[in-house]
Amino acid sequence: MMIFEKIHTVPTSDELINKAFKRSARAMSGKTIDSRESRFRANESMLLTAANILTDNLANIVRRFPSFERLPRFYYELTDILVGVEKLKMSLASADWASRKIHEVARSYVGKIRTSEVPEPVRKEAFGRLASIIKSINKDLLFLNEARNILRKLPDVQDEPTIVIAGYPNVGKSSFVSKITGASPEVAPYPFTTKGVTIGHFTRDGVRYQVMDTPGLLDRPMSERNDIERQAITAIHYLDAVVMFMIDPSESCGYEIEDQRRLLAEIRENFKLPLLVVANKADRPEFQKLDEIEFNISTVTGEGIEEVMDRLLEMIEEKSQSSSSEKPDTEPAI
Repeated sequence: MMIFEKIHTVPTSDELINKAFKRSARAMSGKTIDSRESRFRANESMLLTAANILTDNLANIVRRFPSFERLPRFYYELTDILVGVEKLKMSLASADWASRKIHEVARSYVGKIRTSEVPEPVRKEAFGRLASIIKSINKDLLFLNEARNILRKLPDVQDEPTIVIAGYPNVGKSSFVSKITGASPEVAPYPFTTKGVTIGHFTRDGVRYQVMDTPGLLDRPMSERNDIERQAITAIHYLDAVVMFMIDPSESCGYEIEDQRRLLAEIRENFKLPLLVVANKADRPEFQKLDEIEFNISTVTGEGIEEVMDRLLEMIEEKSQSSSSEKPDTEPAI
């Protein structure tokens, strides 16, 4: 399960208040009031029921968001880009404060009810205080629900060795992912673009790897990307990843070789991860051999794919060995 999927819809302040007070009214309707003592107990029960509904719901909102200190760096960076980690922490702190404040106020008013001449006015005053506390954090609740809706759209990227596929559209990246994973890869929505991240998995020698194609991020020149997309590329830097750049020398993808070379140069310069350059569509008659290509492959016939996979796994192992002593401090110059 993706790390943000367990976050439920965050209710508004009005929804919380209505839920709490309706449940409170039901608690009163189920009681027999035949004495002064039972009347006071019923009003106490109404107050405590409403308070418990509010504190429980607020506590659950806070609990269902993950601990940001324990988030994998990839997801931490994406969360900060999309909604802002500090802003999230502040809104969650407001919800936690409201939960504790409601508990405190309810206990205080229970004491007031017990020492009052008539319980109903005190209970109604308490309800006003509880509603006021909840309404004071409505902006936080709205923001948390908006953040929840955005974060749930993040792709399910596992903390495992990763091959990131780059290159212009239609060069055969998705076909490559399907070929090496042996199945139709999952296509997950992505908050930065209208397209979806393609993610597949395969296992080699007992180790599971993931392959990720990110349309809208690594398939066009840097000058065409907005700030959020550039930051998203920075986040990918924190994966245990290597990059495979795919070129289509047949130009049947619709992009000339020189355009593809310029994109390769930009990614090589700005994306600080190990990079392998592969030419696809070697089966086509218009295929051209290029000097900068390390492997020629065909996702149609399967030519060269095993050799590419062996090299990519070697690169992952080399990267793992070089970073085993310490994590890199530098970020890509996007």
